[in-house]
Amino acid sequence: MPLTPIVDTELLDTLWVLWAAALVFVMQAGFLCLEAGTTRSKNAINVAMKNIADFAIALSIFWLVGFGLMFGVSEGGWLGTSLFGWQLNSVSSWVITLFIFQAMFCATAATIVAGAVAERMPFFAYLWTALWIALLIYPVFGHWAWGGLLGGESGWLASLGFVDFAGSTVVHSVGGWVALAAVLAIGPRQGRFNQNQPPTAFPAGNLPLAMLGALFMILGWFGFNGGSTLAVNNQVPGILANTVLGAAGGILSAMLMGWRTRRYADVMYAINGAIAGLVAVTAGAHAISMSAALGLGAVSGVLMVVTSEWLLNHRIDDAVGAIPAHLIPGIWGTLALPWIANPKALATGLSTLEQAGVQLLGVVVCGLWSFGIAWLLFRISGRYFPLRVSAEDEKMGLNLAEHGTHNELTQLLEHMRRHEQQGDMRQRIEADPFSEVGEIAAGYNRVAAALESAIGHTRVMLHNLRDGVLTWQANGLLTSLNPGAEQLFGVQAEQMIGTPVSRLLDS
Repeated sequence: MPLTPIVDTELLDTLWVLWAAALVFVMQAGFLCLEAGTTRSKNAINVAMKNIADFAIALSIFWLVGFGLMFGVSEGGWLGTSLFGWQLNSVSSWVITLFIFQAMFCATAATIVAGAVAERMPFFAYLWTALWIALLIYPVFGHWAWGGLLGGESGWLASLGFVDFAGSTVVHSVGGWVALAAVLAIGPRQGRFNQNQPPTAFPAGNLPLAMLGALFMILGWFGFNGGSTLAVNNQVPGILANTVLGAAGGILSAMLMGWRTRRYADVMYAINGAIAGLVAVTAGAHAISMSAALGLGAVSGVLMVVTSEWLLNHRIDDAVGAIPAHLIPGIWGTLALPWIANPKALATGLSTLEQAGVQLLGVVVCGLWSFGIAWLLFRISGRYFPLRVSAEDEKMGLNLAEHGTHNELTQLLEHMRRHEQQGDMRQRIEADPFSEVGEIAAGYNRVAAALESAIGHTRVMLHNLRDGVLTWQANGLLTSLNPGAEQLFGVQAEQMIGTPVSRLLDS
């Protein structure tokens, strides 16, 4: 008689959620690649460093306080009061598994802000922002929407029937609202908006790296949505199918909209279209059909492009398009859910209109809480330390200003600037012939050599002329006299250079 294997479903569920947490962590790498590739090279290291540091900040603070506020025993549906960091040593392996999974979500919410404020927010100010996201903004709203996940009383929004399966609102809208408050508080980058001119398009440092980051994020979303079942069950394949179809719909519609708007296939619209589609389906990936997922993603791609253009028209500078890609699709996916979802899968017992009302309430509460707290945070913090780097540091680039990191390009620019200030045409720049910047330096050396030769030839001609030749600056100060001028005016060049030309002519 064959033996039937005994399957430990609890262990399988734990393994699945842990694997999903690892996939969600891949999204952190995706954010890093996307933001570092989208921003200018002189700031790419700073953006990447913020992504690494905010992960450490968010994880630590969420372990210490945030997880307890979000999933601890509820106090009237408003706050959790247990499961703080010092209490997690004596809990079950399943609680620790949920902590790991949710900590990745918290890091995602914090990282959204990094891209929006890139190239002008100081490193310390950004870490301060990430700390408050993990300490208060994310876990408190998360308790309202997801509290009671470990048993006990639900959060007050959840008890009303609010549905946000994997965090269109709880994660992405929260991060988007904070990002909006941040960019409004610190203002646009220098040179981004000029009077009576279209917005300046800053060059991306490495768009292929940004596109790789988008693919990493699609991969990470398998864990983001698939792991939110918190179990290995027959829902998982459908959820994953809805996830990738949402991404595909967002890419296609955003590309087409970008083509219509810009007259070419805009790379950033394709990237952010993928993210927008993923964010939109996240609210109800467990309760919608595959055709609905594709349509939801397609609409989110259009909304993302429209929002991006609206922000530009209103001179709001989001460096990587985080607000159009996360905030607006998060709102859209949450509000659209009652109209396209299977009511049985939602399992709230509400009618379509009642569900729509609760979803709208959740979106409004999220905006008031997240944007409101973030705005107060920036208003108060700005009195004690700068929320924006100095104009000089912004021009220099935050790689060098905040981390002391040089690269070949910044070194080349420093040499050229020094060459300009000293005016010595005999100087040459060391050039590595095996790099692109080295080739530029070698070309600059050849131009400098040719200019030195031409200037030397001109000086010989002027020196041998019997006629007097003077040169002076726009402010009237003499810069040179040839021997003919010395003889004509009866002066020595060394005595007259730097004096007003009028003094010579009046004599």
